[in-house]
Amino acid sequence: MRPDRLNPLFVSAESLKGVGSTLARPLERLGLARVKDFAYHLPDRFVTRRAVANLDQASVGEQVVVLLTPLEYRSAAGRGPFRVLASDTAGNVAAITYFGRASYSGKKSLPLGEPRWVAGRLDQYGQMLQIVHPDHVSEESASALGQLVEPVYALSEGLTQNRIAALIQQAMAGIEPLPEWIEPALLDKMQWPAWRDALELAHRSDHPGARDRLAYDELLANSLALMLVKNSNRKQIGTPLQGGGQLRARLQLPFELTGAQKRSITEIEGDLAQGSPMLRLLQGDVGSGKTAVALEAMLIAVEGGAQAAMLAPTEILARQHYETLSRMAAPTGVTIALLTGRDKGRARESILMGLLDGSIDIVVGTHAIFQDAVTYKNLAMVVIDEQHRFGVAQRLMLNQKGRRTPHCLAMTATPIPRTLTLAQYGEMDVSKLDEMPPGRQPIDTRVVAVERMSDVIGALGRHIESGAQAYWVCPMVRELESEDIAAAEARYAELSVRYGDQVVLVHGQLRPEAKDAAMERFASGAAKLLVATTVIEVGVDVPNATLMVIEQAERFGLAQLHQLRGRVGRGEGKSTCLLLRGASLSETAKRRLALMRETQDGFRIAEEDLDLRGGGELLGTRQSGESAFRVANVDQIQRLLPIAHDDARLLIDRDGGLTGERGEAARLLLYLFERDWGVQLLRGG
Repeated sequence: MRPDRLNPLFVSAESLKGVGSTLARPLERLGLARVKDFAYHLPDRFVTRRAVANLDQASVGEQVVVLLTPLEYRSAAGRGPFRVLASDTAGNVAAITYFGRASYSGKKSLPLGEPRWVAGRLDQYGQMLQIVHPDHVSEESASALGQLVEPVYALSEGLTQNRIAALIQQAMAGIEPLPEWIEPALLDKMQWPAWRDALELAHRSDHPGARDRLAYDELLANSLALMLVKNSNRKQIGTPLQGGGQLRARLQLPFELTGAQKRSITEIEGDLAQGSPMLRLLQGDVGSGKTAVALEAMLIAVEGGAQAAMLAPTEILARQHYETLSRMAAPTGVTIALLTGRDKGRARESILMGLLDGSIDIVVGTHAIFQDAVTYKNLAMVVIDEQHRFGVAQRLMLNQKGRRTPHCLAMTATPIPRTLTLAQYGEMDVSKLDEMPPGRQPIDTRVVAVERMSDVIGALGRHIESGAQAYWVCPMVRELESEDIAAAEARYAELSVRYGDQVVLVHGQLRPEAKDAAMERFASGAAKLLVATTVIEVGVDVPNATLMVIEQAERFGLAQLHQLRGRVGRGEGKSTCLLLRGASLSETAKRRLALMRETQDGFRIAEEDLDLRGGGELLGTRQSGESAFRVANVDQIQRLLPIAHDDARLLIDRDGGLTGERGEAARLLLYLFERDWGVQLLRGG
């Protein structure tokens, strides 16, 4: 249970003055639901403004404060911008420009003929100077705004810098200092401020020590929690599983196992024979053969007289695994069942009875397989697919389903850079499938300019007419007024006019039943084209789909592009991936798209992605709601994680149950970063 002294940090955002239903949505989009979230919503950067007497003293691109007198309002037709033409003291005219609903505040804050100090970035539009969405408009003197170091926060539509800064200030006012959890000698050596001071400094200035200290806190909490899981797992009594090989000998796989698969199976076999439960991560690129390795592992459990379970993040993926495993394991005679939240009545009762009496050897399913009503005769082996979609807490729930703690094999098809493996999976041993099975066809990857859209749509039509299927991926569900971003709904509407009910739409905002129905139509071949957002990034397996179109591919990260491309090339037909790019590309986008054409090695792509854009999007957010890292960036992970890892080990070894003054402070840290599943593993925690 969370300590009382942390409760003020977890109070709802609605407790802050001015937060009501209007602000709830934009705040939610930024992940700002509680007071703590505001405290850790750190600035992206800081700007320093310079007060100038007139616009002649300023440069285009500079952040300035200047006295301007509004002369005229100009409104464009439709959704165009609203401009206030204003002059400085030397007679220079500039436009103060607003888009969307903000035009109302432009009229209100800039009455005609009344001088105002305007703070913002000076830009040029055609021949005219302009300031777009000024950060401040004030009647005060320039000294109130000039030479100002000001934080710039990430925003969502409906929020302004002033509003978010005021809410953060309000949230910070209610936060009390906490006991110190960092080793005093380290704090001294790094010259880091105390926790509460570090938060204040991080919002006021670009103070490297403050940011590093807050990142270190997060890394220490993560290292501690994962170490507690690992230590707890070692103390558990598992079921030693030594299969005789009789079932595996009957397997008739349509391919020869790679060296990496054989090595991983040997490592897993060694773990399963031990008295303490296995906790191993199987890392493998799309198509590297993780399912075959998982089947071998589960057959060892069945040979040893136990049951095995495979947990998948979605019903679609669970059904695919069930069909694949049933086909592969058919010669062995083992009984495999599928259990999802959709199963009801007699069918469900029959499966539950089979798990209870042991007549079902292997069950495949969604989170339904660890619900209270599900009881196993002897569950001793659990496989978790797409591990990053589940939190540690969910995995611990499955552990309670065995007489003893089951062995656990987690799998991920998202290659993780070496730097981040310890950060994300520090409690696990790792096996890596770094070879691809022979015969897997390369995917022809091409970069196509968006100007050739009509050619692409024409080629798509010919592709569908040939009987093959295709994916079309867009970066958003629907377009924002302020940005020209391809949207799945608009593209679906356009393609449906041309191809009718052969087109289905899938995105994260659809009801689960609607999403499943669309996916089933596509998987069965009834629909030929699936228009989607990145919800199809992992797990969808339709061998007849041999064309992938990714619209505005420059907006996606390398790892994401690679995962999306991996949805094709799964059958015998030649597969193509078209990366539709916009007119203007940054150097980073050019490098990404060039690398996608150059290689299909997911591990190399993961390392390059880390170099190009950092680890935030690689680590992502777990489906269970447990955020991976909010504060620590890749540079900080590389510099500070080894120190945090050693400090966590010292803390646990020296203060075994996190007792004593620093141990109690460390418990607060675990709750603060919501790694409290680590605390639950402590005796008396």
